[in-house]
Amino acid sequence: MLAWISDPQIWGALVTLTALEIVLGIDNVIFIALVAERLPKAQQARARAIGLSAALVMRLALLAAIAWIVGLTAPLFTVFGIAFSWRDVILFGGGLFLLVKATLEIHRSVEGEAEGGAREGGASFALVIAQIMLLDLIFSLDSIITAVGMTTHLPVMFVAVIIAVAVMFFAAAAVSGFIARHPTTKMLALSFLLLVGVALVADGLHFHIPRGYLYFAIAFSVLVEFFNLAAAKARGARR
Repeated sequence: MLAWISDPQIWGALVTLTALEIVLGIDNVIFIALVAERLPKAQQARARAIGLSAALVMRLALLAAIAWIVGLTAPLFTVFGIAFSWRDVILFGGGLFLLVKATLEIHRSVEGEAEGGAREGGASFALVIAQIMLLDLIFSLDSIITAVGMTTHLPVMFVAVIIAVAVMFFAAAAVSGFIARHPTTKMLALSFLLLVGVALVADGLHFHIPRGYLYFAIAFSVLVEFFNLAAAKARGARR
């Protein structure tokens, strides 16, 4: 029963799948950090913890219902010759949600808004958690379908998902703190979400954008921002 433990192919699949799950989880971490930022500081850590815990529960529950997940790729209806499945509908809807959410956040960042109101009260916290859980579902679906395509060993999938979410959990506070300390990175992160939203919409329409292109664009933008921050720090040190 435990023969898979000594199988190097299984370990290779575990390492590869864990790395993929972590990469796929970066979008989730950025979204949670940006949404939680709209809460009072005392509630932000709690919101991140609830959001990531929900992400773990959703991923494990979807893995347990693996037959149902595979069924989500079965054709549901056809429009203009394109056969849509539940997976396509969910990815398309999730992509549109990300586009709308990121656009509204960019508008708030540029135009500014009064403090208080939306930042105070239980309704705001509940709304933030609802948004996080909705996107958790979208990202979890994509993550689990990737896992199903990588290996048929359920224990490997469970371990990879648990490790990836643990990494996300420890990274969330650091990402949130970095964005809070460097406001320009918030706009960059929102641009990433717009990019991911476009990719999800494209996936829902059966037009797959290779993730390598997206991650190269993100990595290049991060490198440029790193140089900008370093230059700003150097200018500050000379004053």
